[in-house]
Amino acid sequence: MVELWRRMPMIGRMAKKRSVDYAVLGDWFEDTVATRRDLLALGLSGNTMALKCRPGGGWTRLFLGVYLLSGGAPSRRQLVRGALLRAGPLTFLTGLEAARLHGVRRLPEDQRIHVLVPHGRGVTSQGLMLVERTNRAWTGNMINGFPVAALDRALIDAARRESRLDVVRALIADAVQRQLCSPDDITRELRNLRLGGTALPRQVLGEIRDGVRSAAEAWAHSLIKDSGLPAPTWNVQIRSAAGSQLAIVDAWWEEVGLAWQIDSIEFHLSPASYSHTMAQHSALLAQGVLTVHTVPSRLKKEPAGVMAELQGAYRAAAQRPRPDVRAMLWRPV
Repeated sequence: MVELWRRMPMIGRMAKKRSVDYAVLGDWFEDTVATRRDLLALGLSGNTMALKCRPGGGWTRLFLGVYLLSGGAPSRRQLVRGALLRAGPLTFLTGLEAARLHGVRRLPEDQRIHVLVPHGRGVTSQGLMLVERTNRAWTGNMINGFPVAALDRALIDAARRESRLDVVRALIADAVQRQLCSPDDITRELRNLRLGGTALPRQVLGEIRDGVRSAAEAWAHSLIKDSGLPAPTWNVQIRSAAGSQLAIVDAWWEEVGLAWQIDSIEFHLSPASYSHTMAQHSALLAQGVLTVHTVPSRLKKEPAGVMAELQGAYRAAAQRPRPDVRAMLWRPV
């Protein structure tokens, strides 16, 4: 919002007029969203604002004391602007809205606008605006014209209000896999905040530290624990004896040279395209690497069948000479 003192010449002109040019008024405010305080400073009365917000009046009230001067249904940007104005100075976006602005894509359908305000401020949540008061310091910057909390804080705030483990997995895995932030950043923020409701993000971070990089891999991680098989290494780069890269596999049993791939363009957050993944499968086969392929839906619907396939493949791999390949951890961050 442009500071009020910067509009003082306009205020003087408005005060001298007997009528207000409402068609031009919205141009003086970012995203055509204004507060009651600023409108009063321009000479408009409370009764005028009430009339303008009635059907056919041309305005829309977004939040208490915040108006959309163009009327009609607000855009997402106008709603966000309205929430920030309602919450007051030193307010930052956090949670899902902040994660979206940082570039996180795998987000749940939740239209709430989560804002951080200094402790002691009297503003409360209303409508789509979720207010969180805090006396803990936070950092942030301007993104697309909005003050936005740092991504590690935003992810934690979003995860604390989500009860579905797979949603938290997808949210955090997307940010980590695409290098928007690191597991260490999120872990450090969790340690500094010491907030309640962080069991799920802590669990997801534990999986990520083990090498898991997608929600489907996390399902596989849980299944392996009950399979009786040795724990594999997650997300491994396989190279030929000559040193050329063959593939990046989701799980790898080094002792027998067995690979496991979770074949999904939707769930897996690999930098390679699905067609490239198919080429990797052929490269592994040419080197004699036995590979089990599983689609994510079977991990949920047929865990016993998947487990039996892995156990059988492990026994078969153990009876063969180990293929002459090299394996090393693959970590994008």
